[in-house]
Amino acid sequence: MKPSPDYAERVYAGVLGKMIGVFLGRPIEGWTYKQIQARFGEVQSYLHEAVNRPLILPDDDLSGTFTFLRALQDNQYPRNLTSKQIGEAWLNYIVEGRSILWWGGIGNSTEQTAYFRLKQGVPAPQSGSMELNTKLIAEQIGAQIFIDGWAMVAPGDPDLAFHLATGAARVSHDGEAVYAAQVLAVMESLAFVESDLNILLGLALSYIPKDSVIYRLITDLRELRQQVDDWHQARAWLERYYGPDKYGGNVHVVPNHGVIILSLLYGANDFLQTLMIANTCGWDTDCNSGNVGCLMGIKNGLPGIDSARHLREPLADRLFVSSAEGSRSVTNAATLADEIVRAGHQVAGLEYTPPKGGAQYHFEYPGSVQGFVADAGSRVQLHNVEGRSQRGTRSLQLTFELGGQNPARVFTRSFFPPEVPEPPDAPYARNLGSGWNYMLLASPRFYPGQTVTVGFSSNSADSEVRLFYRAYDGNDQLVYAYSPKVALNGRQQELSWQLPDIGGPITDLGLEISGSARNGQLFLDFLQVSGEPVAYFAKLLGTGSMWRRAWVNAVDRLDKRFPEPFRMLHMHGLGQLSIGSRDWRDYSVRASLTPYLAKQTGVAVRHQGLNRFYAAMLVKPGKFQLLKYLGQPTVLAETPLAWKENQTYEIVLSVKGSMLSAEVAGVQLTAQDLEPGLSSGGIALLIEEGWLSCDSVTVQPNP
Repeated sequence: MKPSPDYAERVYAGVLGKMIGVFLGRPIEGWTYKQIQARFGEVQSYLHEAVNRPLILPDDDLSGTFTFLRALQDNQYPRNLTSKQIGEAWLNYIVEGRSILWWGGIGNSTEQTAYFRLKQGVPAPQSGSMELNTKLIAEQIGAQIFIDGWAMVAPGDPDLAFHLATGAARVSHDGEAVYAAQVLAVMESLAFVESDLNILLGLALSYIPKDSVIYRLITDLRELRQQVDDWHQARAWLERYYGPDKYGGNVHVVPNHGVIILSLLYGANDFLQTLMIANTCGWDTDCNSGNVGCLMGIKNGLPGIDSARHLREPLADRLFVSSAEGSRSVTNAATLADEIVRAGHQVAGLEYTPPKGGAQYHFEYPGSVQGFVADAGSRVQLHNVEGRSQRGTRSLQLTFELGGQNPARVFTRSFFPPEVPEPPDAPYARNLGSGWNYMLLASPRFYPGQTVTVGFSSNSADSEVRLFYRAYDGNDQLVYAYSPKVALNGRQQELSWQLPDIGGPITDLGLEISGSARNGQLFLDFLQVSGEPVAYFAKLLGTGSMWRRAWVNAVDRLDKRFPEPFRMLHMHGLGQLSIGSRDWRDYSVRASLTPYLAKQTGVAVRHQGLNRFYAAMLVKPGKFQLLKYLGQPTVLAETPLAWKENQTYEIVLSVKGSMLSAEVAGVQLTAQDLEPGLSSGGIALLIEEGWLSCDSVTVQPNP
């Protein structure tokens, strides 16, 4: 089905609704109705400060929803995507014990149990089957919480949404958990073209067995709604007949699906009222509220969300999606919406034209600020407005006041904010402190050598603007780099700047306005970052750790006590330390490696996760290989090489278009790969069953 003209905006509203719902429910996850009523009454606003937590945190509900959807991109957007392919995405993007999932243990966490099966070589959907994992474990809530993205790539196409949701759900779940996920996916798909809740429910029920508990639950709640007007009484009825005590496990899907349906039936088609009920009911609040928020966002669009601006504005579109592909971890709602809209077009066989020529920051969604916020002490107000754009229809209006020597700054984040706690060395660690239940694995989105281009206009002729970025130095203090200043002239202007290297990972990218004008307005049309990096990665002088944390850690231990920058220790399988982004295409990487007790070791380019990359590897008992990893390794070229442990080797791996070349110790390999799948990505250091030390890594473009 061809997406409607408002498809992209409704997707953006769905993403926002999911975010708002998750962040509303996160502080009270697992609380009962009585506990919530006693402490907060009805939940109408964010509660993070009351429980001493940050507002924006990594969360499995968001990371899983938006990460597993990449299975479509990785398989060239097929309509018939399989459960097996989605399971392969789990293995590619989940860093064991560190990202996405609740690592509660085999048999305790349904998702970890399924992941364990996948790691053992059990493909999906067997990995989530009740035959392997028991009915109790297979019918917990996880399939439901990850389902929204599959519906958003199938607007008005419930059959496709049902197929994709079924495949995704069965990676980790079975039985009633799958039926619940199917119901939500069908409803969200139809919500793009139908706003009547009863029609959505009726059509969704036609997709699941009439003898299922989920079917009976929804039917009972719809009948109850005709008899009982007070949602509090309805909630008590739900607990009495479908409460957690009637089912088993930590978070069974049936009671929580009941909360979702109840909140929709009693929410009076109002975004805030519906979320209030979903959260005040208790149980798995962030999961239930996230699903409800997404459905209501799609169905009622941005006007429905803007009726609760106190929930939208504090987010500024910002969220974390923590996975093995670190440059996509610190992100924003508009970027995720763009990815989903692209997938929706590709799956439908339609051409997709990205906003404003593919600029990462385009502000084309009404109200979107894409993570831009005013710097501390700057007197700037940000508003998304119509007009003042040469490439599109909207722009970001910066209304600024200047005082004395103080400039006005706005920025968006590329990497960790300073308050993110450093994760422990070992996988499966849980206590991060500061209210962070989940680790955030991330790499910067932008790097030295890349070119930033901004388009803007202004009504002020007495001011100047320049770009800046902030990076962490060796003591984790923020240092600045600036572009030359450009005088504002009241007309449309563009400014380009190649990012210099001042040492550490880039964490913020923004604009600074200065001059003699007391106040004025600047309209930011777009901001685009392009090109390959010119970057040198090594230990920085000082006591900080951000230079190391910019690498996604997928090894058993990254030892920090020793002088070399990177000492990687890994016991089983292929351990990885990765950095970079899918903006990188044609480049070379040079790394100085010293292996100890290694089965194989090397470097990767166009790295897109744990199982998707090209690699140059020293392999026992004496080989040098060029490989392609797409799930399993394929040898593209190899030659004998009598390499030794405890000896340093400089490996160079280059990629340009379909051509690859590698060199070590005077030995060269070349290969060509004409198969699709690995056109861009970052770099990684690789070690299997041993210890690898690395002193430095250099990346530069291939002209």
